[in-house]
Amino acid sequence: MLLPFLGPVAPSFAALPASAPRPSITTIAREGRQIVASTAQVEQLADGFDWVEGPLWVRESGSLLFSDVPKNRIYQWSRNGGARLFLEPSGGVGNLKGFREPGSNGLKPGRPGFLLMADQGQRGIAELNLTTKQHRIIVDRFEGKRFNSPNDLIVGPDGSIWFTDPPYGLEGVDASPLKEQPANGVYRIAADGAVTRVEAGLRYPNGIALSPDARTLYVSNSDPEHAVILAYDVSRSGRLSRRRVFVDMTPLVGTLPGLPDGMVVDVRGNLFATGPGGVHIFTSAGRELGRISTGAAISNCTFGGLDGRTLFMTSTHTVYALRTKVRGTPAWRSAL
Repeated sequence: MLLPFLGPVAPSFAALPASAPRPSITTIAREGRQIVASTAQVEQLADGFDWVEGPLWVRESGSLLFSDVPKNRIYQWSRNGGARLFLEPSGGVGNLKGFREPGSNGLKPGRPGFLLMADQGQRGIAELNLTTKQHRIIVDRFEGKRFNSPNDLIVGPDGSIWFTDPPYGLEGVDASPLKEQPANGVYRIAADGAVTRVEAGLRYPNGIALSPDARTLYVSNSDPEHAVILAYDVSRSGRLSRRRVFVDMTPLVGTLPGLPDGMVVDVRGNLFATGPGGVHIFTSAGRELGRISTGAAISNCTFGGLDGRTLFMTSTHTVYALRTKVRGTPAWRSAL
């Protein structure tokens, strides 16, 4: 059911506790100034949500969509209209006993007029018609067992969909009696619909991204004891090889808010990765160029805006934006 639009959610820095650090940019290398100007400022767009994730810029409507996962809602933000309710429920329907976060999480472009979503409540990858709001599950099982709660996804140039499947949507997480998959895996849906588990060795796989040439896959692991971003080589047939730690953020856990989570890549191949302390900017070689902070954990980020040079960030109950000098990698679209 789609509820009526809510009124705009007024942006206000007053929502931040007086003791909280103000949003800021920390440039740690000269090259970082070619990505974010030293005069750029983090702008708060909207707040008052439970936990926001999965920002997606929709070019056709000139607006940002994002998920409030615990509330089972998708909101739409625009410069003129503020933040308004777009869809409720965004994920799980009916009896949601046993779910702690039943809503949609990651959102990505699909076929023209559609988006793809990681649907935690229905435990699958879904397609949503942006006009009719009709919702179709693409896949919700692997080897006959339900996924845990798909979290984030990315589309490759061949139309394949890569996604992570931690148990965060379930009450009790790994201890949930609803959990059916023995591994918290990373999966690939081929253009013909075949599903393959490509990684089964991470405790909490979370964010996922592809390099501009789609030859490198990045996966974040939100494990406080092993808070890393992994990189893999991707063959033209979709096989992974040369698994390696791209960056290890474990030493920062507990000293700064947040864990490795969502990621986005710019056209130069730089990785904007959330982690302890905010959004970290890395070259494709893994060298850190800078960090963007909101004073709280940042869950996810994406590029958008009319010229594609705005970095949108979801941070606990708030949505932020930052103007940059780069654009995000053009999104591939799935044929499913």
